[in-house]
Amino acid sequence: MKKIFGTLMVILISQLGFSQNYQSEFQKFCETNDTINQLKTLKKWQSENPKDAELFTSYFNYHFMKSRQEVLALTTDQPNGESLVLKDSLNQNAGFIGSQIHYNQTEVKKGLDKIDEGIKLYPNRLDMRFGKIYALGQIPDWTKFTAEILKTIEFSDKNNNEWTWTNNVKQENGKEFFLSSLQDYQVQLYNTGDDELLKNMREIANKVLEFYPNHIESLSNLSITYLLTGEYDKGIEPLLKAEKINPKDYIVLGNIAQGYKLKGDKKKAFEYYEKTAEYGDERAKEYAKQQIAELKQ
Repeated sequence: MKKIFGTLMVILISQLGFSQNYQSEFQKFCETNDTINQLKTLKKWQSENPKDAELFTSYFNYHFMKSRQEVLALTTDQPNGESLVLKDSLNQNAGFIGSQIHYNQTEVKKGLDKIDEGIKLYPNRLDMRFGKIYALGQIPDWTKFTAEILKTIEFSDKNNNEWTWTNNVKQENGKEFFLSSLQDYQVQLYNTGDDELLKNMREIANKVLEFYPNHIESLSNLSITYLLTGEYDKGIEPLLKAEKINPKDYIVLGNIAQGYKLKGDKKKAFEYYEKTAEYGDERAKEYAKQQIAELKQ
């Protein structure tokens, strides 16, 4: 029995060694953008250890990096980042030449298929799930981006946030880390400035609250989706729930005040700006005092 156990240990250590060697080799070729040797490494790695978790993430990275194509484009609107300004005969801006990022959908699909295989084998690997969500946000495909977030929220309840990360290392403070990361995705949707995506934010917030009803950030996110569309009562309602959970959360209090101000309820707005001034940091106190002074006019 001891001999068999010892043999198994040797095999496991040997496989781990192979994984780490291939992983570092692949990373080295990524740094030099050597896609030919990246693929050679992946194929050797697959023949040695086809179910290695890091093999799936590496294949995903390979295909997604390969899908990214940067091209120069002539536009009338100034693009993000550096650009060349074109002038007309009157020295007026006539256009801009800048880089635009496009994604080859065939390569993107190959990458997503690989990470899906990995998630199926290693459902607790949060880096795989977040990697997929990141890619969907870059393309961007906001419908699938949102659907993948919802799916991950549902699974967080099943695995009790017992997440792992690269090399199957346990993610400490799994619940807190998971929920804070979701907030980044909500900000990403908000920063698009596309009002159509408010419904995506609302869907995510509601799904979080289904499993984590006291998550103040999601109550606030839900509120924003209504306040921005002029549905002030619906926007104030989740904020009042958040206030009951933490009566001294000055961000929540300030948002309630703003909601009442937008609604035209000066008395309630005044009340909550006073609470914000009482519990807020210096910046919040100063802002609340300015708002109170305006309401008194």
